[in-house]
Amino acid sequence: MLLNPAIMALVLVSAVVSLMLLLAAGFGLQVVRHWDISSGSERQLNLERRTYLISTLLTWAFASELVSLLLFIYNAESMSGQFVGAMCATGVLNVNEWGWPTLFLKMTIFFSGAAWLALNYLDNQGYDYPLVKLKYALLLLIVPMVLAEFYVQLRHFLEMDPDVITSCCGALFSADAEGVAAEVSSLQPRSAMFALYGTGVAALASGVWYGLKRSGGSLFAILSGAAFVMALVAIVSFVSLYIYEHPHHHCPFCILKSGHDYAGYFLYIPLFFATALAFGAGMIAPWKRVPSLTEAVERDAPRLTWMAIGLFGLFYLIATWAVLSSNLVMSEVWW
Repeated sequence: MLLNPAIMALVLVSAVVSLMLLLAAGFGLQVVRHWDISSGSERQLNLERRTYLISTLLTWAFASELVSLLLFIYNAESMSGQFVGAMCATGVLNVNEWGWPTLFLKMTIFFSGAAWLALNYLDNQGYDYPLVKLKYALLLLIVPMVLAEFYVQLRHFLEMDPDVITSCCGALFSADAEGVAAEVSSLQPRSAMFALYGTGVAALASGVWYGLKRSGGSLFAILSGAAFVMALVAIVSFVSLYIYEHPHHHCPFCILKSGHDYAGYFLYIPLFFATALAFGAGMIAPWKRVPSLTEAVERDAPRLTWMAIGLFGLFYLIATWAVLSSNLVMSEVWW
């Protein structure tokens, strides 16, 4: 399996990113211990020069993680024909115990990286770098996740056995099965719909409030996180059913296939980027009281917020259109 070009690329990217973050972590420890902007010592000057290089490396590293997340999902979809019982990415992730942890770690690193990059960008706007210790302390929390992702992804690929009969979405995302996926699949569509639009309205309203009033940035990030979770739940619970036009097909991956016009990409990409931007806005909004950052926060946090609102709005429009344009009619069954 490791001879697959996509798998080789994923392993190589994870290895390089892990190495880059280990180097950055070593530098981060020095910053946390010795950074003193008021000092004119040779060590301080050296730290100030190197922080630009490390910031650039980390920008590329987290951008690579985004590409890695997309490639991992695409590769899982493309390999579904190589395993007995697999019809989509679900079957490939179920081939062994490492598939789903790899996906969840990649998603966590994507959002953590986005928030860190927003904080780093803000810190670089201040002449005195007031957040430099904080951002490198946060980086030290991200590094173990990146190393764990490299390990579990490698185990996932190394332990792929083509002779294993795997279970696919029909078994996992079924109301009769057991586990979190089954619980989500069995959720009443009416409840999922209210939760989807309820959390969406709350997130959008808090975003508009922050964009206009410049207060409540952290609340916007929290509500956006809740909207993101409920969006994933709603996709499994009822949105995917209308895309498939089948009342019992809940898979969140089959909607990525060409047979369904790649509808999943149109849903997931704006949803993920909107959430990442909201986390970025929530990360930098609290620092407007730092004198050297006030102007940057007033300029950049609302900008990120409006971009997030636009992408969230696009996601809800696409999800609504998918339901309204479907030939599936379940009004007398569900409502």
